Amino acid sequence: MNMVVGYLIIFASLFCFTVAVPAENALKTYLVFVEKPQGLDSLESENLDNYYQQFLPVTTELSSDEPRIVHSYRHVITGFAAKLTAAEVETMKQKQGFLSAHPERILSLQTTYTPKFLGLQQNTTGFWNSSNYGKGVIVGVLDTGVTPNHPSFSDKGMPPPPAKWKGKCDFKDVCNNKVIGARNLVASGESPADEVGHGTHTASTAAGSAVDGANALGQGWGTASGMAPMAHLAIYKVCGQQGCADSAILGAIDAAVGDGVDGQTLFQPEDFPSKMLPLVYAGSAANSSGVYCAPGSLNKLDVKGKMVVCEMGGEIRRLDKGIEVKSHGGAAMILINNVANGFTTLADAHELPTSHVNYEAGLAIKAYINSTSTPTASIIFKGTVIGKQEAPQVASFSSRGPSQASPGIMKPDVIGPGVSILAAWPAPADNNILNNSSQSTFNMISGTSMACPHLSGIAALLRSAHPDWSPAAIKSAIMTTTHLTQIGGKPITDEQGLIADMFDMGSGHVNPAGATNPGLIYDILPDDYVPYLCGLGYSNAQVSTIVQKKVECSSNQTISEAQLNYPSFVLQLGSRPQTYTRTVTNVGRANSVYKAEVHAPEGVGVEVNPKEIVFGQLSERASYSVTFSVKNVTSQRFVQGSLFWVADGYSVKSPFGIIVDY
Repeated sequence: MNMVVGYLIIFASLFCFTVAVPAENALKTYLVFVEKPQGLDSLESENLDNYYQQFLPVTTELSSDEPRIVHSYRHVITGFAAKLTAAEVETMKQKQGFLSAHPERILSLQTTYTPKFLGLQQNTTGFWNSSNYGKGVIVGVLDTGVTPNHPSFSDKGMPPPPAKWKGKCDFKDVCNNKVIGARNLVASGESPADEVGHGTHTASTAAGSAVDGANALGQGWGTASGMAPMAHLAIYKVCGQQGCADSAILGAIDAAVGDGVDGQTLFQPEDFPSKMLPLVYAGSAANSSGVYCAPGSLNKLDVKGKMVVCEMGGEIRRLDKGIEVKSHGGAAMILINNVANGFTTLADAHELPTSHVNYEAGLAIKAYINSTSTPTASIIFKGTVIGKQEAPQVASFSSRGPSQASPGIMKPDVIGPGVSILAAWPAPADNNILNNSSQSTFNMISGTSMACPHLSGIAALLRSAHPDWSPAAIKSAIMTTTHLTQIGGKPITDEQGLIADMFDMGSGHVNPAGATNPGLIYDILPDDYVPYLCGLGYSNAQVSTIVQKKVECSSNQTISEAQLNYPSFVLQLGSRPQTYTRTVTNVGRANSVYKAEVHAPEGVGVEVNPKEIVFGQLSERASYSVTFSVKNVTSQRFVQGSLFWVADGYSVKSPFGIIVDY
């Protein structure tokens, strides 16, 4: 079972802090934090509003048509923003359930804060570019609003928003598949249009669509594109001409959470309360290993009864991080990814309630913690979620190509299920053998070691169905019939949300049903490997050891790697054309005709000869050649495409990758 969970991503860090405090006796907006009443669901709006009203003074200095409460918070905190005097706040402190209150701060916008907004300062491994390209991501922008009709927010080529999106649009007939939501937290009911320009600028920088001919007063002419040009945008207007009120910022974060933020875990106790818990970042510990929740790192940090945010990495096992939190009295843990792991989250048997969230969600959570003095959070478990439209996705730990030993052979060959796989285990997942009521001896783990047995099992089925097929024929059947798209019909992506290439997923995701009847196969006999191995430069003794017979490479015709009768091509292409041959065997139907269809990358010529192959009977063999050439200069160092042999009911795929070198 492959568990996949989608996420809404929030970028909230757009502000530098410049505090403006009104006169002491003036009426001003306060952020008021109160206890969450037992038995009251945070989504019961009317009951929650009535509860908040109990903290307000009986008399009011405002006109009757202007409400005291500015914002009611329902998700990230229990509390509200209200217009009060200092004396009224002092009186409020005596009421049962009151926790704290502080005057609203007005924050000024600073464009130089944009790198932190994008999370760029945290990238030291070269992943900062790819981590924000955003395929399948919803970027929540808290700023001065947006200019929705700007070409940077065109939705040309954009897919619809994920089904999990629950937000709304305060524009009339303007939102699209790029700007999927827009709300005004400064003045409820009014347009979230940008009157300052800052929000439009930051939103387009983060996730704007590509616009040709962009310039400022004739300068900087070129194509303008956001860091995540394929991401969706959810706009929350929290700033106006006078700055950004932190009550509006908190309201926007609260709204964004309500619009659909989630995480992933295996340990989902039925009796875990959904109440809000104090939230603490493990990086607050006074040692460098605290952020990773390393053993002993939380000794001086008060985490008792709190939800602790820990980061992946530090050479600390995920389960050990939870053990550290639990040993110090922590009630729950949020495990956030580093940039390298991106969107790959795993279901683990943690020691305490845990939610594993992706890198972008982690940035939003840390931004929220920094936005308030009393951060809180809850985990709402939703059980096993399957059939997500974004599946499959290449995991961060999946082995990548190219092959170091033989760069001319495509690696990986294929991808298969390897994330959160449920299978037999020698002991209960909670290791509590003496007190295990379910007697379940299964566990859910992830890794390439989980994908390998899936492929091995499929190979065994193919061997049973076709006992005369060689191992090479079985591999060919698997490779030429793979899926290239997700359940929802979009291209398969990697852990960063980018479209996966052949060095991420090989020929694609395994398709067992298709592999049983591939139409054509690329077979390789044992002796065919000898010229290939000799061509790699192995010594006579080494090749003899592999093929288990004496070999003299000098008396054998060597071949290049790309000449091996493999179901794919990988080559380094310069100014001179290169031609390779392949031989296919008909295992589909007798009296069949296959026609070549080439999906070639821009700038590369691919000629197939012949363009049509006719088979009169099963097991008949036929050969063809493919010539690759550079047609015009391309800026891309690596390009890829596919050759399909198509007949009635069959489409036999051979991917090719070309390293352009001239």
